[in-house]
Amino acid sequence: MKLRVGGTIAAALVVAVAITGGTAAAKVSKCGTVTLNEQAWAGSTANTYVVKNVLEKSLGCKVNISKVAEVPVYQAMADGKTDAILEDWGHVPQWNQYVTKQKTVVRAGANGVTGVIGWYVPTYLVQQHPELKVWTGLKKDATLFKSPESGSQGMFLGGDPSYQQKDKTLITALGLNLKFVSVGAEPAQVARWESLYKQKKPVLFYWYDPQYLNATYKLTQVKLPARFKGCQDDEKQGGDPKKYACAYPSYTLLKFMSKKFATSGSPAVGVVKRFSWSNADQNTVAGMIAGQHINPDQAAQKWIAANKAKVDKWLGK
Repeated sequence: MKLRVGGTIAAALVVAVAITGGTAAAKVSKCGTVTLNEQAWAGSTANTYVVKNVLEKSLGCKVNISKVAEVPVYQAMADGKTDAILEDWGHVPQWNQYVTKQKTVVRAGANGVTGVIGWYVPTYLVQQHPELKVWTGLKKDATLFKSPESGSQGMFLGGDPSYQQKDKTLITALGLNLKFVSVGAEPAQVARWESLYKQKKPVLFYWYDPQYLNATYKLTQVKLPARFKGCQDDEKQGGDPKKYACAYPSYTLLKFMSKKFATSGSPAVGVVKRFSWSNADQNTVAGMIAGQHINPDQAAQKWIAANKAKVDKWLGK
């Protein structure tokens, strides 16, 4: 009799678990609202809109897009105002603070893209001045890059002010006769060096890959001093300029999520974790958006339609 009662209780428990489990599963399967953060470069826009459209069309999510700069976005994730970023370019101090210490932000893996940052010049200029393949050539040729803003010095055209950079400090550390000049966000910087390129004039500037324009223009990366132990890359951290006298690293670009989102049970979490594509994939979508001026959602949908196998992997199929 005791065993029979026990069996009845166990059966009841199984039924209860099945019922509540079904309810939980239904709750988990509901996506709800997801906020993805779009950064101030074309590749980030490509990432964001492709994932946005996958979440909306395949999971029925409502997706909002925030536009918080690279460093403040970590606080936004910690506060639960932004759920995820799909491309981070090596913000180690923020990883230490928000991921390791506070545990309010979690890693979501690599996005499949390898990032490179550096100093670039047009290839036609290197053909005329081969010494510019290496930074030491700038000691001799700095005045080639003179502009109205730089006076008697050569102009170094900096990147978007919201990006992590060290170029002003690096110029000082290397003792170069260059003046750091910022003209604003990425579109303004591109317009400036693109104009000089089309006129076949000298220009030296902060640049990176992946970037869809790299398929249009022939650019050469200037070889900077080798990296060393303790080499720093974010001049906002301050300190001895000599600590910045090295090349930027190559980056395995990573994704991050707020802890709140990561533990929410939303099926969107799995898609963000599994999202991964190549430099070429990103450049294709970024080229449609920024180069051909196609609506970001339409560009994303066009790529998704042509890459069903990759998207199915993100969806866990």
